[in-house]
Parts: sequence; structure tokens; C-alpha cells
Amino acid sequence: MKLAPLVRATALVTAVALLPTATAGLAAVDGNSAPQFGKLFATYQRIKAVYVDEVDDDVLVKGAINGMLAALDPHSAYLEGSDLKRLETMIDGNYQGLGLSVTMEDGAVKVISPMRGSPAEKAGVKAGDFVTHLDGKLIYGMELDEAVAQMRGPAGTNIRLTIFRQGRDEPFDVTVTRGVIELEPVTFELKDGGIGLITVNEFSAKVGKYVRDALQSLRRKADGKLNGLVLDLRSNPGGSLDEAVALSDLFLDNGQIVSQRGRIKRENVYYNAETVYRGDAAKGLPIIVLIDVGSASASEIVAGALQDQHRALIMGERSFGKGSVQTLIPLTRDSALKLTTARYYAPSGRSVQEGGIEPDITVPQLSDPDRAKREKLSWRESDLRKHLVNEAALKDKDLEDDMRQDPRFSATPEELAAKGIKDFQLNYALETLRRVGGGVMAMQKD
Repeated sequence: MKLAPLVRATALVTAVALLPTATAGLAAVDGNSAPQFGKLFATYQRIKAVYVDEVDDDVLVKGAINGMLAALDPHSAYLEGSDLKRLETMIDGNYQGLGLSVTMEDGAVKVISPMRGSPAEKAGVKAGDFVTHLDGKLIYGMELDEAVAQMRGPAGTNIRLTIFRQGRDEPFDVTVTRGVIELEPVTFELKDGGIGLITVNEFSAKVGKYVRDALQSLRRKADGKLNGLVLDLRSNPGGSLDEAVALSDLFLDNGQIVSQRGRIKRENVYYNAETVYRGDAAKGLPIIVLIDVGSASASEIVAGALQDQHRALIMGERSFGKGSVQTLIPLTRDSALKLTTARYYAPSGRSVQEGGIEPDITVPQLSDPDRAKREKLSWRESDLRKHLVNEAALKDKDLEDDMRQDPRFSATPEELAAKGIKDFQLNYALETLRRVGGGVMAMQKD
């Protein structure tokens, strides 16, 4: 679910729950918590009585709520008014803004990824950038929703972002012209050799249906002779859990897709194939799924399901590692908590939290001239403060192994450009399908 019309506050799998207002749960507060609530109320009283300026109750209450949520994990948040409406309406598919997915880290706004083709991407904003100023005004320490609100504006207007990028000595400015972001959650094209390419940019409404329609269109374009499929989930920061399940179901005959498990066992949910679509719409067609460090949340659910069910070969780079589920819990008519309530698990029982999805074949993006620098500076869920810990997740050595040079991939960006190859990962996936065809699954790791 996308979390703002200008930028998405986080890139999450979000399960919107129809729960009663949180105030109804206050009566169930453990009596042992009373002294702690006493401290909170005493602090409130002292601020109201002697703080240098008068403080509105709304400021104090909202600050207390935000403080509690900030102590939990980087994905829980308090939403009200326009921020809540943006979350609820973003799924519709278009908005005016920059096209960024961001999060908050140590008081700073950090870019998860720019959307493909967005004004931010065209202006040169990259994953891992820190935005420190807007039009010269410092936003460090500001609430994420407030920073997002300041970045909003009508299409055609400019905003100057001051960016700190690891590997550069000084911050620099980037001017971005806001635009109407027409979300194209799914795009597709037929490649040489009868190979279909379906790119999923967003897990917004009806993504499963759009991919099914794309597959049918590709079959018609190929005169029924489709020989393979590349499902591109790179730089896809996630979205709707239901749509991740629907997309996975599209390519599976049976078996589990994903499970979400939290502290309350009766609310654990197991999602299986054939709940949305009947049978494998690709009819056994060999599939390669492309992922990278920008593939998070819903993207990881799909990649994990197709990998564990041995339905697709996963190729590219280790994914982001965002393995938690957020539930939208209403507080009042115009406010709600977005609260982390569960972890999700791939069919094999593994959690992708911190570790992400490891590809069956690790393929670096050789066509990127800044690849080596970006690999050293790449960041994941495990880099966020107060992230949920997964004891079984990969260690630093595993990431180092990911970045070791594979002798098969020794070409330089310049050499690839001379051959007309703009996207090495995609080119490698297409060539693999053309060369191996139906034997592609034999290349999957045990």
C-alpha cells in the first residue's frame, strides 16, 4: 500500500484490518502499567504548567504517540487527517509529486528508491540518498509526514532538494519539477525469441489482473508461441499484500504462497494458491524473476513463493529484506495507527526479514558505471534503526560474498554499451531463457 501522494513513507506489505477503535482497549491495560502511565501524565502536567511557551494539547498527545511508535520499529506510524486520506486514496493509481519512496532514519529522510520514470529519478535522485533540506530549509528531525507534506505541490512546480550521498564529500542540490505520477503498475513487451517481459513497478490495486492481462496480450503478440517469461520486480518497494498473493497465485497450481504470523496465534494467516486464480496461467512456461536491493516487501513475497515452490528461477541481487506486516488500526474517525503486527514467511518457513531473498543466480548490474560504488554503499532493512531482528538472517560475510566478482561477469559498462546492452541483468535473463529454455529450473539452487 502506498503511503502518500508525493512519496511513500515506507515500502511495506500492509494488511488493512477492520479493527475497533483503539480507545476501546484502554480498559484492558494491565494494572502493573499504571505507574508508567503516571510518569507520562506527570510529564504532561509539568509541560502544561511551566514550559516556557503554552503548548496545545494536540501537540503533546501527538508527540507522545509518535514517541511510543518510534521506540518500536521503523515502519510503525501515527496517521491523521490528510496523511491518512493519502494512504487510503494512493491506491487509486495517480498523484502529483516527485515519485519517491522514503523512510526516516535517525531523524533524516532517506530514499528507499525513486519510481521508474518519475521526476525524482530523471533528476538523478538515487536509492540511499539522504534529503537534508527542502528549498534551503533544514528538515532534519522533522516528522516524516511533515517532510512529505512540504514536498507536495502542484505538477509543474519546482522544489530544490539538498542531498547527502555516501561517497561524496559535500551535499549537493537537485531541482525537481513535480509531475503527475501516473502509476503504471504493470508494463510489458515481447522480446526476440518469443520471450515476454512483464515489469511490475507497484503492488497497487488489480496488479494480479494486470499481469494476467499482460500475459494474454504477450501470447497474442507471439501468435501463441511464447517461449519464456521474465518477471521484473527490481526497484519495486512493495505495496498490497493481497496483490502479492494474487500475483503469486497466477503462476502456481497449488501450495502455500506466504504466511503471516504474529504474537496472537489466532490471527495468524496462511495464504495458499488457487484462492484467486485457478491453475498456472503461464501453463508451465519457464520464468525468471529479476530482483535487486530495491525489491522489498510484496516483491519479496512473490520472489520467495515462486522460488520455494520451484516455479521460477530468481536472478539478480539480494533483495531488501523487509519481512513485516503493518495493520491499519482506526483510532478515531480521522486518525489511525499503522502498526507492525506480524512477520511474513515464505512457503519453506524462512523469514526474509533482514536477510532478504537470495537469488538462485547472482547477476550484478554490469551496465551501471557506478555499480561498484553503489554495491559498497547499498543498504537494506537490516541497516534501519530498531528494525525487527531475525536471528536466522544473513551475516555481514554473506553480503560480502554477494559482492565478490563472479568471473562470468567481467565486461565493463563501456564494453556492454558498445554492444548496445543498456541493462545487463535483463539481457542476461533473456539470453538464459533463449539458451536454456524449459531447462531453466534445473539451474535453481537446492
